[in-house]
Amino acid sequence: MLSMQLPKEETLQHGLLGKRTGEILIEMGALTHDQLEQALAEQRITHRRVGEIALAKGWVKKHELLQALARRLGVKYVDLPSARVDPVASDLISQRDARRYAALPVSFVNEHTVLVAMADPSNIVAVDDLRILLGFDIEPAVADPEDLVAALAKLRVSDEQVTEQLAMRTSEAEEEASLEELRDIREQVDAAPVVKLVNGILARAADESASDAHFEPQAKGMLVRFRHDGVLHETLTIPKRLQAGVTSRLKIMADLDIAERRVPQDGRIGLTVGGRPIDMRVASLPTVYGEKIVIRLLDRSNVMLRLEELGFSEQALSRYKRSFTKPYGAVLVTGPTGSGKSTTLYATLNILNTAEKNIITVEDPVEYRLAGINQVQINPKAGLTFASGLRSILRCDPDIIMVGEIRDRDTAQIAVESALTGHLVLSTLHTNDAPGALTRLTEMGVEPFLTASAVDCVIAQRLVRRLCEACKEKYQPTEEMLQRLGFEEETVSRWNDIVLYRASGCSRCNSTGYKGRLGLYEIMMVTEAVERLIVDRKSADEIGRVARAEGMVSLRDDGLERVLQGITSIEEISRVIV
Repeated sequence: MLSMQLPKEETLQHGLLGKRTGEILIEMGALTHDQLEQALAEQRITHRRVGEIALAKGWVKKHELLQALARRLGVKYVDLPSARVDPVASDLISQRDARRYAALPVSFVNEHTVLVAMADPSNIVAVDDLRILLGFDIEPAVADPEDLVAALAKLRVSDEQVTEQLAMRTSEAEEEASLEELRDIREQVDAAPVVKLVNGILARAADESASDAHFEPQAKGMLVRFRHDGVLHETLTIPKRLQAGVTSRLKIMADLDIAERRVPQDGRIGLTVGGRPIDMRVASLPTVYGEKIVIRLLDRSNVMLRLEELGFSEQALSRYKRSFTKPYGAVLVTGPTGSGKSTTLYATLNILNTAEKNIITVEDPVEYRLAGINQVQINPKAGLTFASGLRSILRCDPDIIMVGEIRDRDTAQIAVESALTGHLVLSTLHTNDAPGALTRLTEMGVEPFLTASAVDCVIAQRLVRRLCEACKEKYQPTEEMLQRLGFEEETVSRWNDIVLYRASGCSRCNSTGYKGRLGLYEIMMVTEAVERLIVDRKSADEIGRVARAEGMVSLRDDGLERVLQGITSIEEISRVIV
């Protein structure tokens, strides 16, 4: 049974720093001299430890006492609820041994040393046993015994189950990993070490709301990185000896050919994590050190987002709604890969999805599966392309058509003609700004007069990170700074009344200073003036000037407005928008 006692004060008398707990608490500012005198007087009567007395009276908090004990021993303090436990490290110990020694390996300090959180790191015998048991040097650390109990409760797999699963055949694994099967990986207890490790990494990616998980073979191991809010962060390193097993397990789950390592492959995994259905798109890529696996996590709950939650300002949302509520015409959403175009279109379809409307989409791939909407996955090998799919859709009496992406002349031509013949067409295009989408269609071979008549609205968008509300710090900008960044003259003139915010970093945002994302939008309505410019084959710059004169807010101006509102930072706008 795991002991719930803190390290004994007598044991700590000879800590590395040679100071008593009370003295360290005073140095930390957690205890006053008067409180220490009272605790010492009570100790002479009750023979209780000073730390216990101070804790019972509410003079110090438990984490402060543990930090003092860690300083006295000359070791680290680990706050397990907020710490990132490396699943590779935690897998070094069985549940039985972890409970026996009240210890949990947290992370690798280096190739030879493991940081181990312990209820009593002063227990030299336990440290020596763990060194032999784990096969690594041990760097002990103090942890709250109650937090250890909670962390160890997650080690559900016993030694017997692990041993049994080591003999599991690949065919059985393939049967379990059926493409359409949904399974809750938190509840799985069938795992061999590699299976358990992969499940743990995928569950962690879902829990942390990562958009992508990268498994990258390196010379000395496999690096795992998660993309949070559009930025990659290193998560853990898998030992080289487990690399082949992890790669094979991921390929089996995605129904890929595990024997083929020379060509890229694509697949899909369907999982339920904590009751949330998660779709995972999997892509493998041969590299010099082995196959790189990239997993895109698609949380189906995100598709239920409302447009108001995506970051639209009131003015932008009003302009956009005027377009997609029309019975016909084309609405184009532009931006680079990963800028949230599909999310915007899905949120729009949620509004349009009624029993009276026949909505058909053609996508590559179908990212989210929506009830009541007919979704078509293109398959070029079978001859089903965007263009051929669109032709077939038009014979199925649609009211609303969504085209995943306009990539070529045929698709563009059919989409534009569909918008002209009474259908509402939603699609995406890869351009840097809204005016550029109109000239791109002309470059693809669509006649300008058709584009001018068919397209009703173009949206350019980007995603920027939100500042963490818990730690963002305010500062006073200078007049020169505001001028240099391109703020309007009215804003610059009152610079001394403006307060901006920048990223700081705390445990809630993983020390990044940002938590969550929002969209920036440039919404261009195709008015009569814009139509004339399109027909005259004017440049995107000329179209943009007219559109701004008619009320279009540029991406940068929308971003600067969010900066003034304290939602994001100048640095983030500069990172995303040129």
